[in-house]
Amino acid sequence: MKRIVILLVLIGVTAVAQEDRHEKIKALKRAYITEELELTTAEAEKFWPIYNSYEEKMHTLKQSERNEFRVFKNDGIEVISESEANTLIEKINEFHTKEYQYRTALLQELKNVLSAKKILRLKKAEDDFKRQLLKQYRQRKGKE
Repeated sequence: MKRIVILLVLIGVTAVAQEDRHEKIKALKRAYITEELELTTAEAEKFWPIYNSYEEKMHTLKQSERNEFRVFKNDGIEVISESEANTLIEKINEFHTKEYQYRTALLQELKNVLSAKKILRLKKAEDDFKRQLLKQYRQRKGKE
C-alpha cells in the first residue's frame, strides 16, 4: 500500500511547476529512502543530516562539473587545443576522485548510524528511486 502511495505521488510530481520540482523530488526521495531502509526515528535523526550534507556536496560538485564542461555543448571538442583537452581530462579525474571521496566519507559516517545491511539497502533504494523517476519522465515525454 505504501509503495502505491509513493508511486502515485511520483506521478503527481510530473504535474508540479518546475521551480517546485526539485524540492518535491527531494521530499519524495526522503520518504522513499526512509521507507525502504525502515529507519527508526532515532536512526532517521542521525541519518538525514549526514545524507543531506553528502547530497549538497554532490549537487555542488555536479554543478561545477557541468559549468566546467560547457565546451562540449557550446563549441565542441574540435575547437579546443591539445593542452586544453589535457586540462579537461585532469579535471574529469579530479571530479571523479572527489565523488569517490564524498561517497567513501558518507559510508564511513553511516557505519556509526546504520547497520551494514541498511547501508547496502541505501544504494539499492537510491538506484530504484532514480529508475522510477526516469520511468516517469520517459512516460511523460512519450505522451507529449
